[in-house]
Amino acid sequence: MDSVTTSPHDHRRCHVLGVPVDACRDVQAAALGLHANGGGRIVTLNAEMTMAARDDQQLGAAIQTAQLVIPDGAGVVWALSKQGVRVVKSAGIELAWSLLSYAASHGWRVALIGASPAVMKSLRTSLPQTFPGLNLVLAVDGYQSDEAWPGLESELKTLQADLVLIALGVPRQETWSQRVQQGQSGLWMGVGGSFDVWAGTKKRAPNWMCRMQIEWLYRLLQEPSRWQRMLALPAFVWQVVKTG
Repeated sequence: MDSVTTSPHDHRRCHVLGVPVDACRDVQAAALGLHANGGGRIVTLNAEMTMAARDDQQLGAAIQTAQLVIPDGAGVVWALSKQGVRVVKSAGIELAWSLLSYAASHGWRVALIGASPAVMKSLRTSLPQTFPGLNLVLAVDGYQSDEAWPGLESELKTLQADLVLIALGVPRQETWSQRVQQGQSGLWMGVGGSFDVWAGTKKRAPNWMCRMQIEWLYRLLQEPSRWQRMLALPAFVWQVVKTG
C-alpha cells in the first residue's frame, strides 16, 4: 500500500503508483486555504496523467512539488479506494469555475493563459458577463511566438494575480507553471480543455456519463485521435492491481 501523510487545509497526501494525490473533504476549501497561506500550484490528476508522470520526469517533478493535487478521474478515485482512502472525484473544470466565482466576489486579480485566439477572445467577453466584478488582468491565448513568452512571463510576475488558470495541455501547463510560479503568490492551476468548454467550442460529457464515470468514453468519441492516449487506462488498472 502506498504511503499516506497528513497535510494542512484539511487534506492528506496519498500516493497512487508513486504519484501524489490529496484526499480532500472539500477541494474548494483546500484551494482557498492554499491561497490564504501564500498560494501555490494546483494539479488535477487522472489515470492518464498518472501514467504519463511515471515516464516523464519533468511532469512527475511538477506534480510532486505541487501544493494541491486533486483526484480528477474515476481511476484515481478507484486506486485510492484500494488503499482504503475514500474520496469523491473532483472535476478540475468545476473547481476552476467555482474559483472564478469566488474571485469575482472577493476582488481577486485573475489571469488566463492558453487555448486558441478565438476561444480567448470569447472568454474575455463572456466571463465578465457571467461573473460581474471579475477582475481579468490578463487573458492571453496559448499560440504565442517563442519570442513572446519571456515577456508574458515577466508581465505575470508583475501582475501578482490571485488566480492563474492555464490551458496549455498536459504536460506543458504543469511544467510551465512549475517554472514560472516560483516565488509568486496566488493559485496557479492547469485546466486542460476547460476554456474550450466555457467558450462553447467543446462540450462536456452528459451528466449521466459523469455519474457512470465514463467521461473518458465521451472524450474518445469526440476525439477519436485520443485512442492511443487511452491505452494508458488499462495499463493504469493493471499496475494498481499488480501493486496491490
